[in-house]
Amino acid sequence: MVNTNSPIGFFDSGVGGTSIWKEVVTRLPKEHTIYLSDSENAPYGEKSKEQIIALCKKNTEFLLQKNCKIIVVACNTATTNAIDFLRNNYDIPFIGIEPAIKPAALNTKTKKIAILATKGTLNSTLFEKTSSIINKDIEVQETTGKGLVELIEDGKLNSKEMTSLLSSYLKPMVANNIDSLVLGCTHYPYLIPQIKKIIGKRYK
Repeated sequence: MVNTNSPIGFFDSGVGGTSIWKEVVTRLPKEHTIYLSDSENAPYGEKSKEQIIALCKKNTEFLLQKNCKIIVVACNTATTNAIDFLRNNYDIPFIGIEPAIKPAALNTKTKKIAILATKGTLNSTLFEKTSSIINKDIEVQETTGKGLVELIEDGKLNSKEMTSLLSSYLKPMVANNIDSLVLGCTHYPYLIPQIKKIIGKRYK
């Protein structure tokens, strides 16, 4: 039976969602938590919506068996593709993660922002809906970070391969005079030190 002492469940397609998990644990240190890392099926960003929903369903049912009282979908791709399905089919609260393009758009001075995310997130209906409310005067440069999740999962955060791949994605953004970069994948915060080396610390 679910009660106040039941755990909070988290899931992601690998280790990326731990960037969310650690923030929750810091703020709610007395809560019990269970983190499900679906590394076997990472990355979700290259899968179809149907595949993503099926994986989210499987993850949810595992966490429900562990008596979780609330589930955090600690993955942008899973949230933008499956959160409606999960909320409509399970009698438990779900918290999703969505790219922070709205605050970036509100704070931009150059009226140019960029988002680095997976293909699954950028192609989702939810992301399109969120993007549609952004001021049309603001240019949003969307870039698919293909290959980044795999390198992170392999522990290659500081590898030459990572630096080269990140540079290929970030340098065109800098050349386009962006002043805000949105990291639209929960794996990507682990790349912030690398990103700062490439684009400089002046970016938000």
